[in-house]
Amino acid sequence: ISLVAVDEAHCISQWGQDFRPSYRNIPAFVERLQSRPPLGAFTATATPEVREDIEHLLSLRDPLRVTTGFDRENLYFEVQQPADKRAALLELVKSRPGKCGIVYCSTRKNVEEVCDFLRERGVAATRYHAGLEPEERQKNQEDFLYDRAQVMVATNAFGMGIDKSDVRYVIHYNMPKDLESYYQEAGRAGRDGSPAACILLYSRGDVALNRFLLTHSDEGGYVEEELLEELTRQNEERLRAMEGYCLTTACLREYLLHYFGEQAPTQCGNCGNCLGRFVVEDVTPQAREVLSCVRFLRQRYGVTLVTEVLRGSKSEKVLRLGFQKLPCYGSLRALSASALRDLISALVLQDYLALSPGEYPTLSLGPRAGSVLQGRENVRLRVREGEASPAKVKSSGPLPQGDPELYQRLWKLRVRLSRIQNVPTYVIFSNASLQAMAALQPCQPQEFLEIPGVGQAKLQRYGKAFLGEIRQWKQERERSAKQEGERGHDH
Repeated sequence: ISLVAVDEAHCISQWGQDFRPSYRNIPAFVERLQSRPPLGAFTATATPEVREDIEHLLSLRDPLRVTTGFDRENLYFEVQQPADKRAALLELVKSRPGKCGIVYCSTRKNVEEVCDFLRERGVAATRYHAGLEPEERQKNQEDFLYDRAQVMVATNAFGMGIDKSDVRYVIHYNMPKDLESYYQEAGRAGRDGSPAACILLYSRGDVALNRFLLTHSDEGGYVEEELLEELTRQNEERLRAMEGYCLTTACLREYLLHYFGEQAPTQCGNCGNCLGRFVVEDVTPQAREVLSCVRFLRQRYGVTLVTEVLRGSKSEKVLRLGFQKLPCYGSLRALSASALRDLISALVLQDYLALSPGEYPTLSLGPRAGSVLQGRENVRLRVREGEASPAKVKSSGPLPQGDPELYQRLWKLRVRLSRIQNVPTYVIFSNASLQAMAALQPCQPQEFLEIPGVGQAKLQRYGKAFLGEIRQWKQERERSAKQEGERGHDH
């Protein structure tokens, strides 16, 4: 044997994102050889800690280290948090006519649904995941490689060994479980050196899904309990770093390169955060309420319950545990649930709060919490200009009077939907929510989320119908006003 080459060498390290116990047999195999040949280890996604571990575990002797660098200057990075992922995906794909791209999904079910959705809207899409028959996988792969299909919708099973240089965009429909996986998959864009986009569509549900997948992986059947605990901790840390990438307002390229141990400028000029417009806001009063609530709850509960207590929820659990008697109960009811969760995530990222590992993580006070609670430190967040922030809460005072005609139209729409779904009208929206819609007249999903009583679930279920009704009413009003103006001009 003239050479032993270990590909995907990060798999030998328990610190790697794809640790495989079988890789630990490689050193013993090499030792059994009559004479030790040169040994080469190759990986594209190893952190400094993993690189050091590879050298130690493979007993590399005075190795030649070659690092080509992680930066891909032609790649544009962006994270979006759309209220409607499908609409955002369709817009991204349709805005790139004739360009080929990959859409990565976390599950086979998502692959099927997203592929069908794109096809129904005229996109030449195909699919790839491990549940398909080998013949179909091969055909779909070739359709993509030879440009018979514009878009490949796939799980992470697609991409290894695929050398298609003209992929102009990689869109992650779901957040991956770690930055190593993300950078490897995103890096399949722009291999010809021409500009390409890497866009991640983030939602909080992605974090819960990844935590579930990690908790229910089959690693437990192959490693001893002590090592499994360490792997669980490492997986949780990597998941946190991935979520941090999705939530950071700093340069995305710098975040990635720093994670892989490279120095980089704090502004790259070619990512969504560098090109976006941000403002810094003081959220100290709101942060202090959150930290106080976590302390009152004895650091034993998760984000959902903390959010419910702060917003004054009358949920069964809150009332059963008597949390409506706490001083912090309802203290942030003016914040939308979405904005409050964003604030909690930001506090975790900045070490004011800590989140335990596991499928059901609990919140505890972080190392910086004390200085805020004692009034010695202010909390400031950098937020994208024009987006809702925890410092800009919903007004708790009365809303302006809504248009009665619009209110009646929304009321009738609610009646129609209640009959179709066979549910009481209040299950869809309360009268107060309809009044707020008639007053604020939202036309975009993000605006709709600011209506009292509207959350992500109701946006997904009813947003299209109610936003469509409001837009149609506005258009009719504009046409009517225009016609009145023309008649007045004729006279």
